[in-house]
Amino acid sequence: MTAPFQAAPSQDNAPARALAISTLAFTVCFAVWTIFSIIGVRIKQELGLSETQFGLLIGTPILTGSLVRIVLGVWTDRFGGRLVYTATMLAAAIATFLLAFAQTYAQMLVAALGVGLAGGSFAVGVAYVSRFFPSGRQGTALGIFGVGNVGAAITKFLAPFVLLAGGWQEVAVIWAACLGFMAFIFWFGSEDDPVIRQRRIQGAQPRSFWSEFAPLRNVQVWRFGLYYFFSFGAFVALALWLPRYLIGVYGFDIVTAGMIGAAYSIPASIFRAYGGVLSDRVGARTVMYWTFGMSAIATLILSLPTADYVVRGISGPMSFHFEVGPAAFMVVAFVLGFFMSLGKAAVYKHIPAYYPDNVGAVGGVVGMIGGLGGFILPIAFGALNDLTGLWSSCFMLLFAIVVASLVWMHLSIRRLSRDSAGEPLPLTAQ
Repeated sequence: MTAPFQAAPSQDNAPARALAISTLAFTVCFAVWTIFSIIGVRIKQELGLSETQFGLLIGTPILTGSLVRIVLGVWTDRFGGRLVYTATMLAAAIATFLLAFAQTYAQMLVAALGVGLAGGSFAVGVAYVSRFFPSGRQGTALGIFGVGNVGAAITKFLAPFVLLAGGWQEVAVIWAACLGFMAFIFWFGSEDDPVIRQRRIQGAQPRSFWSEFAPLRNVQVWRFGLYYFFSFGAFVALALWLPRYLIGVYGFDIVTAGMIGAAYSIPASIFRAYGGVLSDRVGARTVMYWTFGMSAIATLILSLPTADYVVRGISGPMSFHFEVGPAAFMVVAFVLGFFMSLGKAAVYKHIPAYYPDNVGAVGGVVGMIGGLGGFILPIAFGALNDLTGLWSSCFMLLFAIVVASLVWMHLSIRRLSRDSAGEPLPLTAQ
């Protein structure tokens, strides 16, 4: 059982060490997981890929990283994060190294499946880190751990320079070496979590494999998944898609596009820690209202296509031009990334609070759904470009998703309020 150990604060600095090294490892994993956001642009040019093929290429690692999260989360609950985290990083490092030798589109898709294992590390880290902290500090701890999303910005900052200097293959080799080295550091710098240590002392056996999945019958778990589909999945999708978007819409070169894409990724990553603090203080429900409300406004603005209007004025026709320029785009994208970061932390605040004995399974499912957003959305973005011919169609889709999430959340909270016969819901209630 997980809950008794979570409730008791540690007497040493083990929680801080576990959080620090897990966050560092997740940062490296996320940098590898989003590697196609930069090298995919060059591969598209070399192979002459369509927008839809490009979307599939950059989304394939996200698919693997999403689908394996539930299994990795359960394995972490059963065998411990130290072992599972290290093995996951080593497997992803090997696949990333082999990517450098892929020559055809099919080979690159196969290699991308292996690269995606790096994204599964999130479910491992959540289950591992949460066991070191009492419930009142888990929101903050998991928010800090989630700052590892900044790995996407690291890739956007550094990969363009490596690509221009040596080619996309060199990027893959260097990123693989960094991930392998991180696996080595994690294994020798981490320790088993309190639950695994206690289990070994008592000689207790973990619960049956299938009992780990019992909470998945609750609709609430899948609703949390939809929240994460937007707050995290859309973040990953935009982190992958923005360089291509900025090059196509504003004519930037790949280095400039990478830098601007990083400017979006950084607030969407770093402020996740602040989202965890807010979730502990004012409640995850309130933070989710902020996230969906402001994200709806931001995506609505970005979804407006460039257009010229002619109206009949008193003195004759009057022409108007509307366009979201580069400066306005960066400001709105920054706001969108900031509130997404708050939402990512707020979603995961609930999981150890509602399902303390099934953090791996529930966190894995929610993470899987969110990660699937990072896979499905880039493909949808490319398909919408091909079908509509509008660059802003990607934000039209995101606007529809965030509005649907907001409506479902609000209706669910109102129903829970009625069921509680007028009693106030706890701050974290969903």
